[in-house]
Amino acid sequence: MKLFGKTETVPSEGYKVLKSEAEWRSQLSPEQFKIMFEHATERAGTSPLLQEKRAGIFVCAACGTPAYEMGTKFESGTGWPSFWAPIPDATAINTDRSYFMTRTEVHCAACGAHQGHVFDDGPAPTGQRYCINGLALKFQPKE
Repeated sequence: MKLFGKTETVPSEGYKVLKSEAEWRSQLSPEQFKIMFEHATERAGTSPLLQEKRAGIFVCAACGTPAYEMGTKFESGTGWPSFWAPIPDATAINTDRSYFMTRTEVHCAACGAHQGHVFDDGPAPTGQRYCINGLALKFQPKE
């Protein structure tokens, strides 16, 4: 999988779930680590979560925190799983000024893992599009 990103260290404070770089690397695939802790981006159209339509919930692939409900997922045509809202308090945002542009980065509020970016071109009711790397999430079907 081709990944693009910047190198950054794992969070060492300020989050409920803290692990060392070695612990995260042992838990995640190399691609997941690059996305979630080095802010890489998976290639568009490669996530199996794009086709996921079953009832269930999407959780942070690093710490398991519930992040997005299936009812907020929509087809954006961008090539990444998209949601019009996260579960309340599941994500946090900050300004990303990489690649000569300014975007709003989305990360897990519990562990700080990078998920993707949020844009103001989504559907009602929020008008937002959380454009999320599929490898940053795991899907848990409703039982």
